Amino acid sequence: MKNLKLALLAFIIVFATACKDNKKENEETEDTNEQVSTENEVVKISIAPLTDSPAYADAKLMLDTSETMVISEASEVDFDFGLENYALGEITDSPNKEKLANSGKGQHIHFILNNQPYSAHYEPNIKKEIPAGVHHLVAFLSRSYHESVKNDNSMVVRKLVVGENAEDSLGLQMDSPTLIYSRPKGTYVGKDAENILLDFFVLNTELSETGHKVIATINGEEFTITQWVPHVITGLPMGEVSIALKIVDTEGNILPGPFNSVERKVTLKAL
Repeated sequence: MKNLKLALLAFIIVFATACKDNKKENEETEDTNEQVSTENEVVKISIAPLTDSPAYADAKLMLDTSETMVISEASEVDFDFGLENYALGEITDSPNKEKLANSGKGQHIHFILNNQPYSAHYEPNIKKEIPAGVHHLVAFLSRSYHESVKNDNSMVVRKLVVGENAEDSLGLQMDSPTLIYSRPKGTYVGKDAENILLDFFVLNTELSETGHKVIATINGEEFTITQWVPHVITGLPMGEVSIALKIVDTEGNILPGPFNSVERKVTLKAL
């Protein structure tokens, strides 16, 4: 009888120890799973309006030519811009110069031909090779961190007719609603890849909740923009990123025009 009691006591001790070890092992497994889950958590892509930029409401960009520039032959063309109330080459006085990719050369002009990627210019006299044909030119003032200045006088829009019997392959309607892509552009490295500026120009229309809208599709995620303001994109992965913009009507149809749906790719790199 005594031996039976000892055997029963030994069994209880072994059983209790095993349960305790099993509980500890389960807790460690749960902790490990929680850690893995946290490490593998996907950061969600989001956009938010950019604030804290000086307005430059009275800044002007001018070009002393007719609305349609007729150029006799394909050649290097001299665009001699005038400016008022805006200084090229200065770093924009805003905290955004630390938040966003910022040009050390300062404020500049974005020069965009046929909605192709812009060239940045830090002097008002710009020389460009313009091929034969009919082209759409938009130039506008840009802050040092590439946010466009948006007022009635901050941009120049011209139709360029180059060469004899120039062919209008774009079917330009200069008074029609037009979307012009500006940023993002190029490669972003290190800190510059944390906050990415999304910026564009809208001509001949206004955006609203009940009217025309811009749809931004970023790596397959869709965002609806109902105000013409710059935005900051966060949560982007490293590597190649796809940015698509389109301007649509109230039913979601892309507005007619050669530039109203555009897609670009940029690259993000860690240091």
